[in-house]
Amino acid sequence: MEVVIVPDAAAGGELIAEAMAALLRRKPDALLGVATGSTPLPIYEALAAKVRSGAVDAARARVCQLDEYVGLPTGHPESYRSVVLREVVEPLGLSEKSFMGPDGAADDVQAACEAYDAALATAGGVDFQLLGIGTDGHIGFNEPCSSLASRTRIKTLTEQTRVDNARFFDGDIEQVPHHVITQGIGTILEARHLVLLATGEGKAEAVAQTVEGPVAAVVPASALQLHPHATVVVDEAAASKLKLAPYFRATFAAKPAWQGV
Repeated sequence: MEVVIVPDAAAGGELIAEAMAALLRRKPDALLGVATGSTPLPIYEALAAKVRSGAVDAARARVCQLDEYVGLPTGHPESYRSVVLREVVEPLGLSEKSFMGPDGAADDVQAACEAYDAALATAGGVDFQLLGIGTDGHIGFNEPCSSLASRTRIKTLTEQTRVDNARFFDGDIEQVPHHVITQGIGTILEARHLVLLATGEGKAEAVAQTVEGPVAAVVPASALQLHPHATVVVDEAAASKLKLAPYFRATFAAKPAWQGV
């Protein structure tokens, strides 16, 4: 696992956007797994700016969702499909044909989960998966004690996650669904490159447990320690509880340019 400490969220967004751009230059039809929430917005803004400036051509890129609420009406502005279309697909100049995600409005949710897992495999697998992290260490919507071998499935959200997400529903927790479809940890670990971005002091404990703690289902993000190409990008506040922060800084400063991000 590589840990990169950056000054702030904007710097983290630029660093990760450039890594995504470099991938698209090597593999124009790369499948980019995207996360939702406020944390990855600087990434999407920086990548869209690169597309507008001609620094990278994303015309053949493909985008896939990490997770989706269950039960929101099709087209609901806070469904993750709507969010990804609004914040990623449209700014990159892509069409909906380049986008894939699970069907949270399906009558048979379990079948929708299995179909999405199969669709990712048929598409050749995810090349670059962005991740955020919850204050309790969850990735995607794999809440604490999720199986580290889990596949795409339906999950029940914890009360804390619903509280955290209420800000997207006018602060009303009653509007936040209780269930979601999420890529499982086992599914996530199949992506070729995992990149987690965490910002703010509120994520510091979860980051420390993920990076320096044991691999444990109670901290789902700690499974990144098992991946051959995982990068954790954190701002100064989110890095504040890392005991090995000086080592991580020195390692990144001495990193050969040819290794990339």
